[in-house]
Amino acid sequence: MSTETVTIQKLGGQGDGIADGADGPIYVPFSLPGESVAIARVKNHGTIMSIAKPSVDRQDPPCRHFGPDGVNGTCGGCTLQHMADQPYRTFKRQLVIDALKSKGISAEVGELVPAHPGERRRVVFAARKTEKDMLIGFNQAESHHIVAIEECPISSAAILARLPAIKAIGAALATSAEAFRISVLETLSGLDLAVDGIKKMPDPQRRKAIETVLGLRGIARVSLNGEILVEPSKPIVEFGGVQVSPPAGGFAQATKPAEETMAELVLAHLGKAKRIADLFAGAGTFSLRLARIGRVHAVEGEEKALAALDQAARKAQGLKPVSVEKRDLFRRPLMTSELKVYDAVVFDPPRAGAEFQCRELARSTVKKIAAVSCNPLTLARDLTILIEGGYRITGVTPIDQFLWTSHVEVVATLEK
Repeated sequence: MSTETVTIQKLGGQGDGIADGADGPIYVPFSLPGESVAIARVKNHGTIMSIAKPSVDRQDPPCRHFGPDGVNGTCGGCTLQHMADQPYRTFKRQLVIDALKSKGISAEVGELVPAHPGERRRVVFAARKTEKDMLIGFNQAESHHIVAIEECPISSAAILARLPAIKAIGAALATSAEAFRISVLETLSGLDLAVDGIKKMPDPQRRKAIETVLGLRGIARVSLNGEILVEPSKPIVEFGGVQVSPPAGGFAQATKPAEETMAELVLAHLGKAKRIADLFAGAGTFSLRLARIGRVHAVEGEEKALAALDQAARKAQGLKPVSVEKRDLFRRPLMTSELKVYDAVVFDPPRAGAEFQCRELARSTVKKIAAVSCNPLTLARDLTILIEGGYRITGVTPIDQFLWTSHVEVVATLEK
């Protein structure tokens, strides 16, 4: 380890400051462009010891767990609380611009739709039972050390109010001192807890854990390693006025405002489409909203999510027909011949993107496409394929869903 003073030139894609070193870039978390910082350096990674010249863009972090001076970053949940709002939003929008530019795409990128404190309805906690206590919090950056939290400005009030209950459930379920995960989703009927990483639980402990949950208020369901342990009331989320009971531990957009924004952009673009394919449909985030304007074919590889979508569509009033298909779109994308019956397609894949599906779409006659992505780099690759197939980008909107991190969502709209 060596100590030296460096000047930060720019921010990297993960939000770390980058300084020019004699033997290549040095990555310095919690630093900002223009700052002169003294660092303890190991290879190409620097830890801030002190800031000789702070940036005008530096702010006091809103959360005490982030570190009092904005450089400790004790809690690994957020990485950019030390950055003032406007430069932070500019940075996030620039991530999308740079990703498109890397593939030679010169589309106009809209202003970032901002995220706000208290909006996160889905949070994944790290948990571990110690001799004295039950730790619930987040892993420190690049570490297995759990920082126990007492506040969290990104999380919804409903989750924060139930932290003692979440802690009690974690303590009732823990079978050893090994760390495990508790995914928490705020639903209309209470919190939905999905616990993963706990080994086999003895029956007496299982019964006692169920009793613990039943004695707590505001908990809709607790599942363990994908299986429902106890469900005091069915968890309910709403997609455009349609009620859905999501599968245990299933995917849900992290904030309701970001989901609403994405849905509005998709619906506005697809407009009066009569036949729509929703690919990587999940539990129906877009399908159930789109079914108010046209017939929808929802395709998804996860069986439980698809079943939740299908059940919700059957019960809902005022929807056009919704058909469902279980299919691994990475291995078996909808072929060009199958796409010819649709005049609009929306796809929202995992971070890996939808390369093979886009190759088929590029050869299709689908008039309008809405591409939703949580990874600007794979989105840029997919858009390149569609552009080469004769599509024109009509809009690119970056959306902040993961406040004070380097993650950004994007909705891109295209026409043939």
